[in-house]
Amino acid sequence: MKAIDGLGVALGVAIAAASISAWAQDGASAGASAGTAVTASGGMTAKATWQANRALRRKVYAALAKHKEIDAGDIGITAKGGAVMISGTVPEASQINTVTEVVKGVAGVTSVTSKLTLQRPFGQ
Repeated sequence: MKAIDGLGVALGVAIAAASISAWAQDGASAGASAGTAVTASGGMTAKATWQANRALRRKVYAALAKHKEIDAGDIGITAKGGAVMISGTVPEASQINTVTEVVKGVAGVTSVTSKLTLQRPFGQ
């Protein structure tokens, strides 16, 4: 009886050791794949990416503010990895092209998508 109990304990220890070893290897491979993902994305964490997008958005707003002929009060800017989307309304049709050109000239902007529309007067 004692031999069977001892064999059961030994078998239990062997199974536990094998599962711990397998879990450790799985964790190592998950860490390796996570490291690969960080390297593939340029080594930026989610927070750093968010900060870079926010900084680019601020640069675009600052560039628009320098152009007094642009009424940027109803313009929204979204930046993601150098791609900038402009949305909102402008009072004059000529400002749509002007805004797009100003945004294209900002350092760090790789592409511009304009969803600007012409502002309609009230009552129309």
